[in-house]
Amino acid sequence: MTRNQYDLIIHNGTAVTVNERFDIIEQALIGVQKGTIVTVAKWEAGVALPEAATAIDAGGGIVMPGLVNTHTHLPMTLFRGLADDLPLDVWLNEHMLPAESQFITPENVKWGTQLACLEMLLSGTTTCCGGYFQEDSVAAAVVRAGLRAVLAQGVIDFPAPGVPDPALNVTHAGNYVDQWLEREANITPSIFCHSPYTCSGDTLKAAKNAARERGVLFQIHVAETEAERSACLQEHGATPVQYLDSLEVLDENTLVVHAVWTNAEDIDIMRTRGVKISHNAESNMKLAAGIAPVPDFVAAGLTVGLGTDGCASNNDLDLFTEMDAAAKIHKAVTRDPTVMDATTVLKMATRHGARAIGLGDVTGSLEPGKQADLIVVNADRPHLVPMYAPHSHIVYAMRGADVVTVVVGGKVLIRDRQPVTLDRERILARVGEIAAEIKG
Repeated sequence: MTRNQYDLIIHNGTAVTVNERFDIIEQALIGVQKGTIVTVAKWEAGVALPEAATAIDAGGGIVMPGLVNTHTHLPMTLFRGLADDLPLDVWLNEHMLPAESQFITPENVKWGTQLACLEMLLSGTTTCCGGYFQEDSVAAAVVRAGLRAVLAQGVIDFPAPGVPDPALNVTHAGNYVDQWLEREANITPSIFCHSPYTCSGDTLKAAKNAARERGVLFQIHVAETEAERSACLQEHGATPVQYLDSLEVLDENTLVVHAVWTNAEDIDIMRTRGVKISHNAESNMKLAAGIAPVPDFVAAGLTVGLGTDGCASNNDLDLFTEMDAAAKIHKAVTRDPTVMDATTVLKMATRHGARAIGLGDVTGSLEPGKQADLIVVNADRPHLVPMYAPHSHIVYAMRGADVVTVVVGGKVLIRDRQPVTLDRERILARVGEIAAEIKG
């Protein structure tokens, strides 16, 4: 090997690659050039390491793909714990929407998003997907943090922050996408219709057409509650999935979020259309929405990723705890301990999550050609010893606080649990000031 062949190497760790073969490589060496993984191989003890501009010693820990959060609302960190233990309709209509109308300004969104990025990075998430209002400010804050993200402008048939006239909601979303297409390498713009019950059929079709014309992901909350399903049956004579299918908005570039109240016919429609799904186990549990039939989704061959939802309904952005919850809740409800095994759930949080949001060729696994989005987890912790099966520990035992190093596109964003791109103290102080205003 030639001198400085690599810009970055990570060594002295066990690589859980989540590639097609799900290779687990002890004493692995990951070599990175220009932000891209070029080498993932075993490195024999005693052999001199290749020269690199930067070398990271994993310290015997786990090196794995950065986690992919397929659904969140980043600025909602500002509302963490604001209205807990309430039914979803009360939580949304009586607390969240009024708070958003008053406090979701470009300035507040900037700080709420930076807080979300700080939390995600420190807990091992390198890619996120979601949508909200004032999304231009969201995207700018994510660029500053350095994460990879699919970020959507929200569409709703009510006055919303930044879009006081609902008649302009789709136009505003299209303009946002136009401004951010190919603007930043790590940002992929998108369009997010809130739900079938807050957007008319005409709005849903117009938003999907705007997304199709621009070749971007269309996101939507679907069948989150039993009440939503019942209302849709009463109004349209169809389930939410069937109703959306009748509007021709379901296809391979549609991400359906939640899909809790879906049946076999709905699953067949989603499979036929190539729809992707974001499963949000903790949010669904906290809001008592129900338990999505994820084992049935998996059996049908649907692509399913994991999401945390926003901090107002979870109340954190830690995908390690999300993996644990997703694995266990389905075992309990099916009474089958083999359902949602660790390998399946880890793929949802990495490889399959990336595929669900349209970034499957970019991130989600450690293999040559993918972007160097990876994390190092300290395995020298009492709750991680002994370690017989690293992939099982990742799902059932690891925590976000165990992450020590985070790299996105070959750039180190967390080093020894310290943020490189974000000012932790300033973010916490400013959000504290905003929270004092919200509390009143």
